[in-house]
Amino acid sequence: MRFIDRVDAGRRLAERLGHLRGEHPVVLGLPRGGVPVAFEVARALDAPLDVILVRKLGVPYHRELGFGAIGEGGVRVIRDDIVRMSRVDQDDLAEVERSEEAELARRAETFRAGQPRIPLKGRTAVVVDDGIATGATAAAACQVARAQGAARVVLAVPVAPPDAAAEFRTQVDELICLSTPALFSAVGEWYRDFSQTSDEEVVELLRRNADEHRSGGGEAHSGALKIPVDGGRTVLAGDLAVPAGSPGLVVFAHGSGSSRLSPRNRAVARALNEAGLGTLLFDLLTPLEENDRANVFAVEPLARRLTEVTRWLRRRETVPVCYFGASTGAAAALWAAADAAAAGGTDDAVAAVVSRGGRPDLAGPRLAEVTAPTLLIVGGNDETVLDLNRQAAERLRCENRLAVVPGATHLFEEPGTLDTVSDLARDWFTAHLAASTPAG
Repeated sequence: MRFIDRVDAGRRLAERLGHLRGEHPVVLGLPRGGVPVAFEVARALDAPLDVILVRKLGVPYHRELGFGAIGEGGVRVIRDDIVRMSRVDQDDLAEVERSEEAELARRAETFRAGQPRIPLKGRTAVVVDDGIATGATAAAACQVARAQGAARVVLAVPVAPPDAAAEFRTQVDELICLSTPALFSAVGEWYRDFSQTSDEEVVELLRRNADEHRSGGGEAHSGALKIPVDGGRTVLAGDLAVPAGSPGLVVFAHGSGSSRLSPRNRAVARALNEAGLGTLLFDLLTPLEENDRANVFAVEPLARRLTEVTRWLRRRETVPVCYFGASTGAAAALWAAADAAAAGGTDDAVAAVVSRGGRPDLAGPRLAEVTAPTLLIVGGNDETVLDLNRQAAERLRCENRLAVVPGATHLFEEPGTLDTVSDLARDWFTAHLAASTPAG
């Protein structure tokens, strides 16, 4: 069994852990790679998420041989047999412990920013990692969870070698492991995207979980994503924000020479979030691909990539999808909307499209195949693009409207003009999302 990324692994793992929901567990992710997996498990179980911080104590001059582990709260798990076997001076062992205690404190401050850890006394602790190789860290984490008072310790991992899985079944109250391949060399080989998780991502996931529990619901979520495309050979960066109860999600397609960090697109996205709509901003191209200017204007391949990202997104989110395209990204959005209409299924349908200063003419013959209601927003002083949009509007066969913002140039840099774009987009999306949702 192979996983797309840690989010995919976490969702699949959560499907096997539903029986724990009634136990009101605490989910504990092993930093850093285990935390994105644990976040999905915690969301599915409607459980609080914390990190479980452990440091292996390695014998001096032979650090890979662990004589114990330490955890927060002064927890010490010491293997006396290894201490005796090592024949190392007690002062040297104490120095190792002092050094690891300092690192433990540093990590606790980094990840929790002074917040207390979630108490485990009497609770079911679900220890989650992105996989097991030797199992030393996971074993220490389970021991620390038990020492901190957990009534039950469940270890949940997507993948592990068979011998390690068999060993853990004797050490924990319950082991959930999705795959135990016989030919196992490393955890990363079972993921298409196994890129490193940063400290900042760990902090963000802990914050999001805490925010969801403070608000009383598990629906509002946001954060950085890594989106696999091209059969997993390419990974694109994305930023997702979905307010609780959102009726739909707007996917942004940026223009040439831009990215998901476009200040204009992000300003529109914030306005849509404030109106309760979800947004996904992502990079259509990798930095290496951007170096070839031909890629920037290759509308058909960009549209295919937008379609692939949309399908990936639909596996995560169940709300209707809209497109917001800027400049050449508008052509990609219209082309992808035409492809969705040609597919004919409700699962592929695009609810609405908005173009800001777009080049719909680059969508060429596909314009007549777009069925999604389309709003074309153009600056009144952007004369060339305005003329191209007028021509494109005549070729569209779907419900459409051309909105001209007086005094605005191509980038809508004039005071108040971008606010007008945000208002127009918000109203267009909310009206057509409401129309696309069946009563009841």
